[in-house]
Parts: sequence; C-alpha cells; structure tokens
Amino acid sequence: MFKILIRLYLVTIVTFAGAIYLVPEMIVAVFHDRFMNYNVDMSRGMQALLVKQFDQVPAQQWPELAQALDTQFAPLRINLLPITDPQFSTAEQHQLHQGQGVLRIGEWGWRTRVVSPLNGEQAIELVMPPDPFDLNVLYWSINVLIGAALLAGLLLWLRPHWRDLERLKRTAARIGQGQLSERTQISPRSNIYSLASAFDTMAQDIENLLNQQRDLLNAVSHELRTPLTRLDFGLALALCDDLPPASRERLQVLVGHIRELDELVLELLSFSRLQNPALVPERIEVSLAEFIDSILGSFDEELEAPEIVLDVMLHGTEERFVLDPRLTARALQNLLRNAMRYCDRRIQVGVSLNAKGCSLWVDDDGIGIPEQERERIFEPFYRLDRSRDRATGGFGLGLAISRRALEAQGGTLNVEQSPLGGARFKLWLPA
Repeated sequence: MFKILIRLYLVTIVTFAGAIYLVPEMIVAVFHDRFMNYNVDMSRGMQALLVKQFDQVPAQQWPELAQALDTQFAPLRINLLPITDPQFSTAEQHQLHQGQGVLRIGEWGWRTRVVSPLNGEQAIELVMPPDPFDLNVLYWSINVLIGAALLAGLLLWLRPHWRDLERLKRTAARIGQGQLSERTQISPRSNIYSLASAFDTMAQDIENLLNQQRDLLNAVSHELRTPLTRLDFGLALALCDDLPPASRERLQVLVGHIRELDELVLELLSFSRLQNPALVPERIEVSLAEFIDSILGSFDEELEAPEIVLDVMLHGTEERFVLDPRLTARALQNLLRNAMRYCDRRIQVGVSLNAKGCSLWVDDDGIGIPEQERERIFEPFYRLDRSRDRATGGFGLGLAISRRALEAQGGTLNVEQSPLGGARFKLWLPA
C-alpha cells in the first residue's frame, strides 16, 4: 500500500508544484499587457506623489531628498539615478527621455520596480524589496501544509481501494492453495466491485471445471481398472491351460497390452492426484546421501547392464534436508527411467546443497532435446517425434508428473543441455 501511496503522492505533489510555479508564469506571459496596465494604474498615484516631492525643491537638493525618502519608505528603496544608467535598457531609456514611466513586473505579475522621469537627465526609482526570510518560511510552510493535506486526502481515498485489493489478493492465493470455494465477498459499493464480481465468476467456473475434470478422470480410471483386472485374471487362467504355442504367444501379447493399460491408468491417477491444488506435501528431514542411495537401489537390475555406466556426484550431502520423500523420489525415478531409455552409455546424477536450497540433476549422453521442444516435453501426453513408439516413448506423462511433484513442494524442474552431450534435467527445492 505504501509503495502505491508514495508513487501516487509524488505524482500529485510534483504536478501541484509544477502547476504553482509554471501556470502563473504562463498566465503572466500570455496576458502580459493586462498585468502591465493594471500595475501602471496601481502605481500611478505613488509615482505622482514622488515626482511632486522632487518638483518642490531645487535640483541641487534632490540627492538629499532621495536619501530622506529612502529612509522614510524603508523597506522600499528610493533611488535617484541618471536616465543613462546601464541598468536601464535602451527601450526603457527611450521611454524615460519621452517623459514616460518605466515599470517592471516579477513573479505572479507583481511590480518589482517603478521608475519615473524627473527631467531629461534624471529619474526617481522605487524598488520593491524581496520578501524577508521569515515570510518565505511561512509561505513554504503553507505549501508543506497543502502537501500534507493532499497526502491525507490520497490516504483516505486509497485505503478502501487497497483493502479491497488485498482481499482480492488473499482470495486468489487461497484458491491457488486449493480452497476453490473461496470468494472475495466485496461490497457492491466498492469501486472495484465489477472486477471482484468478474473474478468470483471466473473462480466459480474454474472450480466447476476442475471438479468435473477430476471427477471424470477418477471415475474413468477407477472404472477401467475393474475390467482390466478381470481381463488380466481371465488371461492368466487361460494361460494355465494346455495351449498351442501360437495361441499361448498371442495370449501373452494380450496380457502385455492389458498391463500396459493398467500402468497408464495408474499414471493417470497419479497425475490427477498431483493436479489437486489441495495437495499438501509431507515434509520430512532426510539424509540426502541415504535418500539418493535408496532411489538408485530400485534400479539395481537395470544398472547391472554392462552398456550403462552411472556416476553419482554428491556435494554437501552430509547435511540433512527437508523434503517430501515420496514426491521427490517419484520425480527422480521418472527422470532416471527417461535417461536410461535415451542414453547411449553414460548417466550422471548430481546433488548440490546450499543455504538457499537443494539442486539435483540427471545427465545423459544421448542425442539431447531440441531447444524449441524443452518446455513442451513437460506437457501431459506430449512425446518427441523420436519417441512416438510406445516401446521407447512411454505415455508422455512421466515428465509432467515429475514437474508437478516438484512444483507441489515449491520447487522447479527444467531441462537444458548436458555437459555429457545429451539432456540435463535439473531439479531445485527451496530450503
């Protein structure tokens, strides 16, 4: 609130200050003749009295008279000057020689100097002195008080707007945390009621869509598992019979297809659960070295293949770190399977811990991922052209599940070029 208030106040006060000092100058410049005529009329009587005073005494006594009047008129200044004095411009000297008075105006159109000719050689000058320091302080105090009044007015105007915007912000945050039924409840009298009403309508639509999507996905997944289990069981019974080799081979292929469908259903259920905004990660303090070792232990059979070499780089893993072991392990397992599927020979797993968080990465020496595809591979069911074959490409859900598992913990998952030549999947979890 204070940032907006300060910015709005600075714009207002700068505009106000500029208007105070620039607008009068513009008005005086545009209506210069009117201000000159007004000041001439206002000073005519004073000029006539001064000239009359000098006309009553001989010219030899004018300096003494000017000094006496200067003392009497203080703080106004009375000066006796020759018409040819350099402080007069050529036009002003010409006016004085013609017997006309000279007048100068300053700020706000007020006269600052009035000069009246006495004869063809000398003139009497009346100078208005600048305001004293204490009056200048008072004038500035007036401006400061006006600025304070503007600030108070802006604060009164901004406070209800800020209160409603903060309520809108809190509502958006709660919806993001999974409280889909949360609404702004902003009064119709509010100036942002139309915005809040549109937001509430959008939140209601999002809640309905997410609920329908989740219910449909869960229902379809659960309903699919029942007939798949029956088919798997029925084919297992059929394989127990004495069958010709060709029939047995066809049945085993069907069993493989059914189990592939069952795996897809499990992936869909996992993705659906991770899509739930109400998902709360389970925070547990673990030893990173033991955690990585347990994940790699689940790949012992795959890593026994002589054509795959796995390196592990651990930095700072002697310390413990707080994370959700189930979600993080699921993400790492998906990335390791992906690396084993596409690497040529070598895989490298790295872990680095610092005060800000924990970084983990999985490198492979495969052909890598094109830069224009690096963000799309995290979309559900998206697979690169080289992995369209289900035998190597999977279902296209593994990377989407991995990223969502990291985001549920406030972390990130990105892909970049690997020093090994292939792809590097880099995970980051905040401390």
